[in-house]
Amino acid sequence: MKISINVSSKILLNNENTMRTVSVRELNRNPSAALRAARENPVVVLRRQHPEAVLIHLEGNSILDDQGIRLGLATALYREGSVSLGRAARFSELPLADFIQHVSQLGISVTHGRAANARQDVDAIQK
Repeated sequence: MKISINVSSKILLNNENTMRTVSVRELNRNPSAALRAARENPVVVLRRQHPEAVLIHLEGNSILDDQGIRLGLATALYREGSVSLGRAARFSELPLADFIQHVSQLGISVTHGRAANARQDVDAIQK
């Protein structure tokens, strides 16, 4: 799916809200400014005048109110190794055992390392 965006300093969303844009260079120079702007409206990050990413402030945003979105994001972050199993479970708002069952059903490993550590993992899960 290709989305085209008319690039300007601001992109009109509707009569009341505007979506800001920021170049990758500006984002590297001052990420805090882009994050502050994202609190109000999404910010499109541009690379050579083409959309590269969108910054969306998640605090207070209804996007994470949907349990499916929250679980999907937690699962993706865990699968990529960006967060630990425990942190992903907390983020998903599932009990650890339920989150482990969820990722296991998707074929995502919950144990890493040597067999000697597996017993410690089992003990931690049972607690």
